[in-house]
Amino acid sequence: MKKILAFLKKEPMLTVSVAAAIIALFITPPTPALIRDIDWKTLATLFMMLTVLEGFKSEDIFLPVIRFAGRMKTQAGLSFFLIFGVFFSSMFVTNDVSLIIFVPLTILLFRAGGKEHYILPVISMENIAAVRGSMLTPFGSPQNLFLFAKSGHSAWTFMLHMLPLWVFSGLLLCVFIRFHYRKDPREPIIVGKEERQWDPARAKQRICYLALFALIVWTIVSRTALWPYITAVVAVTVLICDRKILLKTDYVLLLTFLCFFIFSSSVTANEAISGFLTKAVANREYLWGILLSQFISNVPAAIVLYPFSTNLSALLYGVDSAGLCTLIGSLASVINYRIYVREYPGRGGSFIRVFTLTSLAFFVIVVIPGWLLSFWHF
Repeated sequence: MKKILAFLKKEPMLTVSVAAAIIALFITPPTPALIRDIDWKTLATLFMMLTVLEGFKSEDIFLPVIRFAGRMKTQAGLSFFLIFGVFFSSMFVTNDVSLIIFVPLTILLFRAGGKEHYILPVISMENIAAVRGSMLTPFGSPQNLFLFAKSGHSAWTFMLHMLPLWVFSGLLLCVFIRFHYRKDPREPIIVGKEERQWDPARAKQRICYLALFALIVWTIVSRTALWPYITAVVAVTVLICDRKILLKTDYVLLLTFLCFFIFSSSVTANEAISGFLTKAVANREYLWGILLSQFISNVPAAIVLYPFSTNLSALLYGVDSAGLCTLIGSLASVINYRIYVREYPGRGGSFIRVFTLTSLAFFVIVVIPGWLLSFWHF
Protein backbone atom coordinates (compact mmCIF):
# COMPACT_ATOMS: atom_id res chain seq x y z
CA MET A 1 0.00 0.00 0.00
CA LYS A 2 2.87 2.38 0.80
CA LYS A 3 4.39 1.77 -2.63
CA ILE A 4 1.04 2.44 -4.31
CA LEU A 5 0.56 5.68 -2.35
CA ALA A 6 4.12 6.78 -3.15
CA PHE A 7 3.55 6.08 -6.85
CA LEU A 8 0.26 8.02 -6.90
CA LYS A 9 1.94 10.94 -5.12
CA LYS A 10 4.66 10.91 -7.77
CA GLU A 11 2.04 10.92 -10.57
CA PRO A 12 -0.55 13.56 -9.57
CA MET A 13 -2.28 13.60 -12.98
CA LEU A 14 -2.85 9.85 -12.81
CA THR A 15 -4.16 10.18 -9.25
CA VAL A 16 -6.64 12.86 -10.31
CA SER A 17 -7.76 10.86 -13.35
CA VAL A 18 -8.28 7.62 -11.38
CA ALA A 19 -10.25 9.49 -8.72
CA ALA A 20 -12.36 11.19 -11.41
CA ALA A 21 -13.07 7.86 -13.13
CA ILE A 22 -14.12 6.18 -9.87
CA ILE A 23 -16.41 9.07 -8.90
CA ALA A 24 -17.93 9.15 -12.38
CA LEU A 25 -18.74 5.43 -12.27
CA PHE A 26 -20.76 6.03 -9.11
CA ILE A 27 -22.62 8.84 -10.86
CA THR A 28 -23.31 6.71 -13.94
CA PRO A 29 -22.93 2.93 -13.47
CA PRO A 30 -20.76 1.26 -16.13
CA THR A 31 -22.49 -0.17 -19.20
CA PRO A 32 -21.32 -1.76 -22.48
CA ALA A 33 -22.01 1.60 -24.15
CA LEU A 34 -19.46 3.21 -21.82
CA ILE A 35 -16.75 0.86 -23.09
CA ARG A 36 -17.71 1.59 -26.72
CA ASP A 37 -17.61 5.36 -26.11
CA ILE A 38 -13.95 5.27 -25.07
CA ASP A 39 -11.81 6.75 -27.85
CA TRP A 40 -9.73 3.64 -28.53
CA LYS A 41 -8.33 5.13 -31.74
CA THR A 42 -6.73 8.05 -29.90
CA LEU A 43 -5.34 5.70 -27.25
CA ALA A 44 -3.89 3.42 -29.94
CA THR A 45 -2.34 6.35 -31.82
CA LEU A 46 -0.89 7.76 -28.62
CA PHE A 47 0.57 4.34 -27.76
CA MET A 48 2.27 4.18 -31.17
CA MET A 49 3.67 7.72 -30.89
CA LEU A 50 4.98 7.25 -27.34
CA THR A 51 6.59 3.92 -28.17
CA VAL A 52 8.33 5.03 -31.36
CA LEU A 53 9.54 8.28 -29.78
CA GLU A 54 11.10 6.26 -26.96
CA GLY A 55 12.97 4.50 -29.75
CA PHE A 56 14.07 7.90 -31.09
CA LYS A 57 15.56 8.77 -27.71
CA SER A 58 17.17 5.36 -27.25
CA GLU A 59 18.88 5.49 -30.64
CA ASP A 60 20.03 9.13 -30.40
CA ILE A 61 18.28 9.97 -33.66
CA PHE A 62 18.66 13.66 -32.83
CA LEU A 63 22.45 13.39 -32.46
CA PRO A 64 23.16 15.62 -35.53
CA VAL A 65 21.10 18.39 -33.88
CA ILE A 66 23.13 18.07 -30.67
CA ARG A 67 26.40 18.26 -32.60
CA PHE A 68 25.25 21.37 -34.46
CA ALA A 69 24.39 23.10 -31.16
CA GLY A 70 27.97 22.62 -30.02
CA ARG A 71 29.20 24.81 -32.89
CA MET A 72 27.46 27.97 -31.65
CA LYS A 73 29.77 30.78 -30.57
CA THR A 74 27.45 33.32 -28.89
CA GLN A 75 25.06 32.92 -26.00
CA ALA A 76 22.20 34.54 -27.93
CA GLY A 77 22.83 32.38 -30.99
CA LEU A 78 22.89 29.18 -28.93
CA SER A 79 19.68 30.21 -27.15
CA PHE A 80 17.96 30.96 -30.46
CA PHE A 81 18.98 27.55 -31.77
CA LEU A 82 17.84 25.64 -28.66
CA ILE A 83 14.53 27.49 -28.25
CA PHE A 84 13.58 27.19 -31.90
CA GLY A 85 14.85 23.63 -31.92
CA VAL A 86 12.07 22.97 -29.40
CA PHE A 87 9.61 25.12 -31.36
CA PHE A 88 10.03 23.23 -34.64
CA SER A 89 10.70 19.71 -33.34
CA SER A 90 7.62 19.81 -31.09
CA MET A 91 5.44 19.90 -34.21
CA PHE A 92 6.57 16.37 -35.06
CA VAL A 93 7.72 14.62 -31.88
CA THR A 94 5.21 16.24 -29.44
CA ASN A 95 5.95 19.04 -27.01
CA ASP A 96 6.98 16.86 -24.06
CA VAL A 97 9.47 14.81 -26.11
CA SER A 98 11.05 17.97 -27.56
CA LEU A 99 11.62 19.25 -24.00
CA ILE A 100 13.06 15.90 -22.92
CA ILE A 101 15.57 16.25 -25.78
CA PHE A 102 16.48 19.94 -25.53
CA VAL A 103 16.24 20.89 -21.83
CA PRO A 104 18.97 18.46 -20.65
CA LEU A 105 21.05 19.58 -23.65
CA THR A 106 20.57 23.23 -22.62
CA ILE A 107 21.69 22.52 -19.07
CA LEU A 108 24.70 20.54 -20.32
CA LEU A 109 25.85 23.20 -22.82
CA PHE A 110 25.33 26.16 -20.48
CA ARG A 111 27.25 24.43 -17.70
CA ALA A 112 30.11 23.67 -20.09
CA GLY A 113 30.14 27.31 -21.22
CA GLY A 114 29.99 28.75 -17.69
CA LYS A 115 26.57 30.35 -18.26
CA GLU A 116 24.40 28.56 -15.70
CA HIS A 117 22.65 31.79 -14.69
CA TYR A 118 20.93 31.75 -18.10
CA ILE A 119 19.50 28.25 -17.71
CA LEU A 120 16.21 29.16 -16.01
CA PRO A 121 15.18 31.96 -18.40
CA VAL A 122 16.11 29.91 -21.47
CA ILE A 123 14.35 26.68 -20.43
CA SER A 124 11.31 28.80 -19.52
CA MET A 125 11.31 30.13 -23.09
CA GLU A 126 11.84 26.57 -24.33
CA ASN A 127 8.66 25.65 -22.47
CA ILE A 128 6.81 28.42 -24.30
CA ALA A 129 8.33 27.19 -27.56
CA ALA A 130 7.09 23.65 -26.88
CA VAL A 131 3.56 24.80 -26.05
CA ARG A 132 3.27 27.17 -29.02
CA GLY A 133 5.30 25.26 -31.61
CA SER A 134 3.36 22.03 -31.09
CA MET A 135 0.03 23.73 -31.70
CA LEU A 136 0.46 23.77 -35.49
CA THR A 137 0.15 20.04 -36.22
CA PRO A 138 -2.46 17.43 -35.28
CA PHE A 139 0.24 15.28 -33.65
CA GLY A 140 2.12 18.09 -31.88
CA SER A 141 0.46 17.37 -28.53
CA PRO A 142 -1.94 14.80 -27.04
CA GLN A 143 -4.81 17.31 -26.88
CA ASN A 144 -4.29 18.24 -30.54
CA LEU A 145 -4.30 14.57 -31.47
CA PHE A 146 -7.57 13.99 -29.61
CA LEU A 147 -9.39 17.09 -30.91
CA PHE A 148 -8.16 16.56 -34.47
CA ALA A 149 -9.52 13.01 -34.40
CA LYS A 150 -12.89 14.37 -33.27
CA SER A 151 -12.99 17.30 -35.68
CA GLY A 152 -13.54 15.31 -38.88
CA HIS A 153 -11.51 17.89 -40.83
CA SER A 154 -8.35 17.38 -42.87
CA ALA A 155 -4.89 17.95 -41.44
CA TRP A 156 -4.48 20.93 -43.78
CA THR A 157 -7.66 22.61 -42.48
CA PHE A 158 -6.47 22.01 -38.92
CA MET A 159 -3.05 23.52 -39.64
CA LEU A 160 -4.57 26.49 -41.48
CA HIS A 161 -6.55 27.40 -38.36
CA MET A 162 -3.49 27.11 -36.13
CA LEU A 163 -1.08 28.87 -38.51
CA PRO A 164 -1.77 32.54 -37.53
CA LEU A 165 -1.20 31.93 -33.81
CA TRP A 166 1.80 29.72 -34.55
CA VAL A 167 3.49 32.38 -36.70
CA PHE A 168 2.67 35.15 -34.21
CA SER A 169 4.07 33.03 -31.35
CA GLY A 170 7.30 32.37 -33.25
CA LEU A 171 7.82 36.08 -33.95
CA LEU A 172 7.03 36.94 -30.33
CA LEU A 173 9.58 34.38 -29.13
CA CYS A 174 12.20 36.16 -31.24
CA VAL A 175 11.31 39.42 -29.46
CA PHE A 176 11.58 37.73 -26.04
CA ILE A 177 15.01 36.28 -26.83
CA ARG A 178 16.32 39.57 -28.23
CA PHE A 179 15.02 41.40 -25.16
CA HIS A 180 16.70 38.92 -22.83
CA TYR A 181 20.10 39.44 -24.49
CA ARG A 182 19.64 43.16 -25.16
CA LYS A 183 22.67 44.17 -23.05
CA ASP A 184 25.18 42.03 -24.94
CA PRO A 185 23.79 40.27 -28.04
CA ARG A 186 27.27 38.95 -28.91
CA GLU A 187 28.16 37.56 -25.49
CA PRO A 188 30.47 34.63 -26.25
CA ILE A 189 30.11 31.04 -25.12
CA ILE A 190 32.52 28.13 -25.49
CA VAL A 191 31.16 24.59 -25.47
CA GLY A 192 32.82 21.29 -26.17
CA LYS A 193 32.13 19.13 -29.19
CA GLU A 194 29.78 16.17 -28.90
CA GLU A 195 31.88 12.99 -28.97
CA ARG A 196 29.08 10.43 -29.17
CA GLN A 197 28.71 8.44 -32.37
CA TRP A 198 25.92 6.33 -33.81
CA ASP A 199 26.51 2.62 -33.32
CA PRO A 200 26.79 1.07 -36.82
CA ALA A 201 25.35 -2.15 -35.46
CA ARG A 202 22.12 -0.29 -34.56
CA ALA A 203 21.46 1.12 -38.05
CA LYS A 204 18.59 -1.33 -38.56
CA GLN A 205 16.83 -0.03 -35.43
CA ARG A 206 17.20 3.62 -36.49
CA ILE A 207 15.76 2.91 -39.92
CA CYS A 208 12.95 0.91 -38.32
CA TYR A 209 11.92 3.77 -36.01
CA LEU A 210 12.02 6.36 -38.78
CA ALA A 211 9.85 4.14 -40.99
CA LEU A 212 7.38 3.50 -38.16
CA PHE A 213 7.17 7.22 -37.40
CA ALA A 214 6.32 7.95 -41.05
CA LEU A 215 3.64 5.22 -40.91
CA ILE A 216 2.11 6.75 -37.76
CA VAL A 217 2.02 10.25 -39.29
CA TRP A 218 0.28 8.80 -42.36
CA THR A 219 -2.22 6.99 -40.12
CA ILE A 220 -3.10 10.23 -38.32
CA VAL A 221 -3.32 12.45 -41.40
CA SER A 222 -5.18 9.95 -43.60
CA ARG A 223 -7.69 8.96 -40.87
CA THR A 224 -7.47 5.41 -42.16
CA ALA A 225 -9.85 2.83 -40.73
CA LEU A 226 -6.92 0.41 -40.68
CA TRP A 227 -5.53 1.91 -37.45
CA PRO A 228 -6.09 -1.28 -35.35
CA TYR A 229 -3.95 -3.29 -37.78
CA ILE A 230 -1.31 -0.56 -37.97
CA THR A 231 -1.15 -0.45 -34.17
CA ALA A 232 -0.53 -4.20 -34.17
CA VAL A 233 2.16 -3.82 -36.85
CA VAL A 234 3.96 -1.14 -34.81
CA ALA A 235 3.78 -3.19 -31.60
CA VAL A 236 5.00 -6.40 -33.24
CA THR A 237 7.77 -4.62 -35.16
CA VAL A 238 9.11 -2.99 -31.99
CA LEU A 239 8.79 -6.31 -30.15
CA ILE A 240 10.95 -8.00 -32.78
CA CYS A 241 13.49 -5.22 -33.36
CA ASP A 242 13.89 -3.70 -29.89
CA ARG A 243 11.59 -5.23 -27.29
CA LYS A 244 13.01 -3.29 -24.33
CA ILE A 245 11.45 -0.10 -25.74
CA LEU A 246 7.98 -1.49 -25.03
CA LEU A 247 8.89 -1.41 -21.33
CA LYS A 248 9.78 2.29 -21.56
CA THR A 249 6.51 3.45 -23.16
CA ASP A 250 4.69 5.99 -20.98
CA TYR A 251 1.83 3.74 -19.86
CA VAL A 252 1.05 6.18 -17.05
CA LEU A 253 -0.01 8.77 -19.63
CA LEU A 254 -2.05 6.15 -21.49
CA LEU A 255 -3.81 5.10 -18.28
CA THR A 256 -4.44 8.78 -17.43
CA PHE A 257 -6.08 9.23 -20.84
CA LEU A 258 -8.18 6.10 -20.36
CA CYS A 259 -9.44 7.27 -16.95
CA PHE A 260 -10.40 10.69 -18.28
CA PHE A 261 -12.18 9.06 -21.23
CA ILE A 262 -14.19 7.02 -18.70
CA PHE A 263 -14.93 10.19 -16.72
CA SER A 264 -16.03 12.08 -19.82
CA SER A 265 -18.27 9.27 -21.05
CA SER A 266 -19.87 8.81 -17.62
CA VAL A 267 -20.54 12.53 -17.15
CA THR A 268 -21.97 12.83 -20.67
CA ALA A 269 -24.35 9.96 -19.94
CA ASN A 270 -25.76 11.77 -16.88
CA GLU A 271 -28.53 14.06 -18.12
CA ALA A 272 -28.39 16.55 -15.25
CA ILE A 273 -24.62 17.10 -15.36
CA SER A 274 -24.55 16.98 -19.15
CA GLY A 275 -27.27 19.60 -19.37
CA PHE A 276 -25.48 21.94 -16.97
CA LEU A 277 -22.13 21.65 -18.74
CA THR A 278 -23.68 22.05 -22.16
CA LYS A 279 -25.19 25.39 -21.12
CA ALA A 280 -22.06 26.49 -19.21
CA VAL A 281 -19.44 25.53 -21.81
CA ALA A 282 -21.20 26.35 -25.10
CA ASN A 283 -19.82 29.59 -26.61
CA ARG A 284 -17.34 29.86 -23.70
CA GLU A 285 -14.99 27.08 -24.79
CA TYR A 286 -11.92 29.33 -24.95
CA LEU A 287 -12.31 30.50 -21.35
CA TRP A 288 -13.26 27.06 -20.03
CA GLY A 289 -10.31 25.45 -21.80
CA ILE A 290 -7.86 27.85 -20.16
CA LEU A 291 -9.38 27.79 -16.68
CA LEU A 292 -10.12 24.08 -16.31
CA SER A 293 -6.60 23.25 -17.51
CA GLN A 294 -5.16 25.07 -14.49
CA PHE A 295 -6.75 22.42 -12.27
CA ILE A 296 -6.44 19.18 -14.26
CA SER A 297 -3.99 20.12 -17.10
CA ASN A 298 -4.89 20.76 -20.73
CA VAL A 299 -5.01 17.17 -22.02
CA PRO A 300 -7.74 15.96 -19.61
CA ALA A 301 -9.50 19.34 -19.92
CA ALA A 302 -9.81 18.78 -23.68
CA ILE A 303 -11.27 15.30 -23.12
CA VAL A 304 -13.74 16.47 -20.47
CA LEU A 305 -14.94 19.59 -22.31
CA TYR A 306 -15.16 18.23 -25.85
CA PRO A 307 -18.63 16.59 -25.53
CA PHE A 308 -20.12 19.92 -24.42
CA SER A 309 -18.41 22.16 -26.99
CA THR A 310 -20.08 23.77 -29.97
CA ASN A 311 -16.94 25.60 -31.15
CA LEU A 312 -14.05 23.17 -31.50
CA SER A 313 -11.55 25.80 -32.62
CA ALA A 314 -12.20 27.87 -29.47
CA LEU A 315 -11.61 24.82 -27.28
CA LEU A 316 -8.44 24.01 -29.19
CA TYR A 317 -7.06 27.55 -28.86
CA GLY A 318 -7.96 27.54 -25.16
CA VAL A 319 -6.28 24.28 -24.16
CA ASP A 320 -3.25 25.06 -26.33
CA SER A 321 -2.85 28.42 -24.54
CA ALA A 322 -3.44 27.00 -21.06
CA GLY A 323 0.17 25.85 -20.64
CA LEU A 324 1.27 29.51 -20.56
CA CYS A 325 -0.56 30.30 -17.32
CA THR A 326 0.65 27.95 -14.59
CA LEU A 327 2.86 24.91 -14.21
CA ILE A 328 -0.13 22.55 -13.99
CA GLY A 329 -1.65 23.93 -17.22
CA SER A 330 0.36 21.56 -19.40
CA LEU A 331 1.95 18.18 -18.84
CA ALA A 332 4.95 19.43 -20.85
CA SER A 333 5.56 22.11 -18.19
CA VAL A 334 5.53 19.52 -15.43
CA ILE A 335 8.09 17.45 -17.36
CA ASN A 336 10.29 20.54 -17.75
CA TYR A 337 10.06 21.16 -13.99
CA ARG A 338 11.02 17.55 -13.23
CA ILE A 339 14.10 17.71 -15.45
CA TYR A 340 15.29 20.91 -13.78
CA VAL A 341 14.80 19.86 -10.15
CA ARG A 342 16.60 16.58 -10.80
CA GLU A 343 19.64 18.63 -11.82
CA TYR A 344 19.15 21.33 -9.16
CA PRO A 345 17.43 19.82 -6.08
CA GLY A 346 15.83 22.35 -3.77
CA ARG A 347 15.48 25.02 -6.46
CA GLY A 348 11.94 24.20 -7.54
CA GLY A 349 10.69 27.53 -6.19
CA SER A 350 13.11 29.44 -8.41
CA PHE A 351 11.92 27.47 -11.42
CA ILE A 352 8.25 28.18 -10.70
CA ARG A 353 8.92 31.91 -10.20
CA VAL A 354 10.91 32.42 -13.42
CA PHE A 355 8.67 30.08 -15.42
CA THR A 356 5.46 31.77 -14.25
CA LEU A 357 6.67 35.34 -14.87
CA THR A 358 8.02 34.51 -18.34
CA SER A 359 5.00 32.46 -19.42
CA LEU A 360 2.42 34.91 -18.08
CA ALA A 361 4.12 37.80 -19.89
CA PHE A 362 3.80 35.79 -23.12
CA PHE A 363 0.20 34.76 -22.31
CA VAL A 364 -0.93 38.35 -21.73
CA ILE A 365 0.19 39.24 -25.26
CA VAL A 366 -1.28 36.22 -27.08
CA VAL A 367 -4.53 35.73 -25.15
CA ILE A 368 -6.50 38.41 -27.03
CA PRO A 369 -5.42 37.29 -30.54
CA GLY A 370 -6.32 33.74 -29.49
CA TRP A 371 -9.75 34.85 -28.32
CA LEU A 372 -10.40 36.74 -31.57
CA LEU A 373 -9.36 33.73 -33.65
CA SER A 374 -11.63 31.48 -31.57
CA PHE A 375 -14.59 32.89 -33.54
CA TRP A 376 -13.12 31.37 -36.70
CA HIS A 377 -14.97 28.05 -36.66
CA PHE A 378 -13.74 24.91 -38.33
